Amino acid sequence: MKLEFHHINFVSPDVDGLHDFYTRVLGLDTIPTEQFPRTEETKDAGYSGKIRFATDGAMQMHLAERDLNVSAKHHHAINPVERGHIAFRTDDLPAFLEMLEAEGIPYSDYGTTFAKEWHQVFFMDPEGNIIEVHQQVV
Repeated sequence: MKLEFHHINFVSPDVDGLHDFYTRVLGLDTIPTEQFPRTEETKDAGYSGKIRFATDGAMQMHLAERDLNVSAKHHHAINPVERGHIAFRTDDLPAFLEMLEAEGIPYSDYGTTFAKEWHQVFFMDPEGNIIEVHQQVV
């Protein structure tokens, strides 16, 4: 199972202001939102908050609108857009989930709730920091 760092997610009520800071002040490049197809939100599932993307050419930043109701709406304990998270990509999500279960680490499996092309799961480190691990499903 391969695991590689993929992105950092920060949340804010002012996504455009945050994006402007990282692109104008720190010189990151914008990644067009069209490169991240999203699952459509319904009254029972999904997330349609504003999202912007930036990169230094290797690492990505996902800047998302804070939504305190995402976990309740999806009946999960972990809310990845409450205070942000770090994310890793794997080539074998089932094997990774087996490892989490063997370690007794609870997780929230959001599937493709946020991104059509990624199966995402979220869990916490020992300090309560949220971690995402996803696998492409294309």
